[in-house]
Amino acid sequence: MKIVTICGAGIGTSAILKVSAERALSTLGLEAEVLATNVSRVREDAEDAQVILTTAEHLGAIGDTYADVIVIQNILDQDELTSKLETALA
Repeated sequence: MKIVTICGAGIGTSAILKVSAERALSTLGLEAEVLATNVSRVREDAEDAQVILTTAEHLGAIGDTYADVIVIQNILDQDELTSKLETALA
């Protein structure tokens, strides 16, 4: 399984989402490759992803995808991310 996190530069919000996703996966007892990327590379990096984690401001950069796109409202809310990831992977 592959999860991609995105933000404008690929080093801020996406890095926080990556760490949070890894924590959520651990809590859920699941394994996945988690990759942080930026909006200019998201289509290439996420072409084989099952899940894309993003904030609302970067939705337009994703384009057409077969991945479940999860919009995170508060990137520091671990419970929100875990709950949304659990729902997407159920």
